[in-house]
Amino acid sequence: MSRSLVALTHRNFRLIWVGLFASFTGSFIQNAALLWHVSLLVPPERRGLALGLVGLAKIAPVIVFSMIAGTLADAWDRKKLMVATQALSTLVAAMLAALTFAGLSVVWPIYVLAALGAAVGAFDLPARQALMPTLVPREHLPNAISLNSIMLQTASIAGPALGGFVIAAAGVGWAYVANAVSFGAVIVAVYMMRGVPGLSADQQVTRDGVTWQAALEGLRFVFRQPLMRSTMLLDFFATFFASATALLPIFAQDILHVGARGYGWLFAAPAIGSFVTSAAMVPLIESIERRGATLLWAVVGHGVFTVVFGVSRSFWLTFLCLALIGATDTVSTIIRNIVRQLETPDRLRGRMTGINMVFFQGGPQLGELEAGLVANWWGAPLAVVSGGIGCLAATAWIAWSTPLIRRYRRSAADACGDQAVSA
Repeated sequence: MSRSLVALTHRNFRLIWVGLFASFTGSFIQNAALLWHVSLLVPPERRGLALGLVGLAKIAPVIVFSMIAGTLADAWDRKKLMVATQALSTLVAAMLAALTFAGLSVVWPIYVLAALGAAVGAFDLPARQALMPTLVPREHLPNAISLNSIMLQTASIAGPALGGFVIAAAGVGWAYVANAVSFGAVIVAVYMMRGVPGLSADQQVTRDGVTWQAALEGLRFVFRQPLMRSTMLLDFFATFFASATALLPIFAQDILHVGARGYGWLFAAPAIGSFVTSAAMVPLIESIERRGATLLWAVVGHGVFTVVFGVSRSFWLTFLCLALIGATDTVSTIIRNIVRQLETPDRLRGRMTGINMVFFQGGPQLGELEAGLVANWWGAPLAVVSGGIGCLAATAWIAWSTPLIRRYRRSAADACGDQAVSA
C-alpha cells in the first residue's frame, strides 16, 4: 500500500477509522440540524443570541467533566468506555428526534439535550484519542493523524451537505434519526478489534479509582510543557475570536438568501477546504521542517479569511472564504496533534486530551456565544469581522511571547523522541 495510507494497513486502526467516518457524518448532520432548528424556533430579533447559546450549552459540560473524563480514559478500558459513550449518544439523538416529531415548539429542550450530548462526548473524546496511538506503531502515528483528519473532514463535508438536503426534503427530525443510526458503526468497529494493548504497569496507579491526584498529575504535565501549553492557548484564542459557524443560519437566511440547501453547503465549506488540505498534508507532513512557523502562519490565514467572510455579500466568495478557513485550520490542527501525541506518554494521553478538550472545544463554543452576543447587538457581519481581527491579535501575542513556537522544527521532534525541543 502507498506510504500515504500506511496506517490503514493496521486492521484495528482501519476498523475504527471506517466506523468513526460513519459516526462523524451523522454528528455533523445533527450539528447543522441543531442550529437550523433553533433558528426556526425563535423570533428574528433574538436569533443571534439563541444560536450563540447553543455553544454555551455544549461547552459547559466539557468544562465540568473534562478532568474526570481524561482520568477515566487513563484508568479504564478505553474500548468499553467508547462503546458506552456511543450508546448514550444514540439515546440523546433519538430523544431529539422524538421531541421534534412530537411538534417541539420551544427551544430550551434543544439546549438541554445539546448539553447532555456534549457531556457524553466529553467522556468519548479522551478515550478515543488515547486509544488511537495504541493501534499503530509510533513511526506511523503522523500518518494516522493525517488520515484521521481526512476522515473527519470528509465527514464534515458529507454531513452538513446531507443535513441540508434532509432538512429541506424531510425535516429536522430525520436529521436526528440519521445521527442516532450512525453511532452503531463505531460500536461494531470496537467489538471487531483484536489485540488492542491493555493498561500498562505504570497505569495501574489509577486502576483502583479516579483520584484528584491523578487528575492533578495531568494538569502538571500539560502546564509544565511550554510548547504544549502555548499551542493549547493558541488553539483557544484563535478559535474563540474566529468562530462564526453558529451565525451561518443568519447569513444563509437574511444576508445571502440561499435557504436550507445553500446553508448546508456553507456549513460544509470549511470541511471541503479541510479535506483538500488534509489530502495534501498526508504525503507532505513529514517534509515540513519549520512546523512552528507553519502553525502560526496558518492561524494568521484563518483570521484574514474570517474578516473577508464577514464583509462578503456574495455566496461564492463566502463559500471560498469558509473553505480557506477550513484549510488553514486543518494545517494548524494536524501540527498541534502531532506535537501533543509525540510528547505525551501513553499513561497520560487521556488526561492530556481531557485538558486539551477545554481549549479546543471551549474556544469555538464560547466563541459562538461571543459571536451571537455581538451579532445580537451590532449585527452578524460585524461579529464575524471583529472576531477575525481578534484572532490576528491573539496569534501575534502568542508568537511574540513564546519564541519556542516560532523556532519549533520537525527535526527536533524526530530526533528527540518523546520530548520535542526547539531548534
